[in-house]
Amino acid sequence: MFKRNLPNMLTLANLACGILAIIALFDGRMDLIFWLLGASLLFDLLDGLVARALGGHSEMGLQLDSLADMVSFGLAPGIALFLTFQEAGRSGEPLPEFLPYLALLVPLFSALRLAKFNIDDRQAEHFIGLPTPANSILIYSICLWAFSTENSTTEAILLHPFLLSALSIVSSLLLVAELPLMSFKVKAFTWKGNRARILLAVLIIALFAIFRFRALAFVIPLYLLMSILFKPNKGN
Repeated sequence: MFKRNLPNMLTLANLACGILAIIALFDGRMDLIFWLLGASLLFDLLDGLVARALGGHSEMGLQLDSLADMVSFGLAPGIALFLTFQEAGRSGEPLPEFLPYLALLVPLFSALRLAKFNIDDRQAEHFIGLPTPANSILIYSICLWAFSTENSTTEAILLHPFLLSALSIVSSLLLVAELPLMSFKVKAFTWKGNRARILLAVLIIALFAIFRFRALAFVIPLYLLMSILFKPNKGN
């Protein structure tokens, strides 16, 4: 019984971290978001690995996973972006009242993405559209950088309404775009079959060595670029 339900327990842990992230955001504890996002990503990875190892795949598990991802990687980053819009308004930038609500596009398109993924059998080898965890990394990285920077120029850029509006719209459209993107499912430990993944990993490590946590803002654009250069449908 325990083994059969272990994947679902890990999925619920992912969901719990997403709920805690939302609470932390409304409490102004942006410093906790990085850790809660990391925990959600870890549990999201483990539930699939454990399900495959135990042969515990189920329709309930699939639906529960999507519900957890909707909260952790759809609703929570959408709220983070909404609050960042509000911070931009307080910083003195002229901000139309409706503009922060563009952040609602993130959870709405995340729901579309997750529903599409559940019924799309083309995504066994690679993703089509940006996965919700990757989108949450992109959004959180910009929000965290904006709230933590001490450079007034950087803060002005990151809190500019145009940048936040573009982030809301572009990231949402990427979720449902017919764009083949690299998957991290490794079938064989060979250079030829994994060169794109290896190069991406090396570049990400280099980014973190140079920019530390700010490297998160460049990870997803780099992932998109590498996916375009090394077309995943050709075995890379």
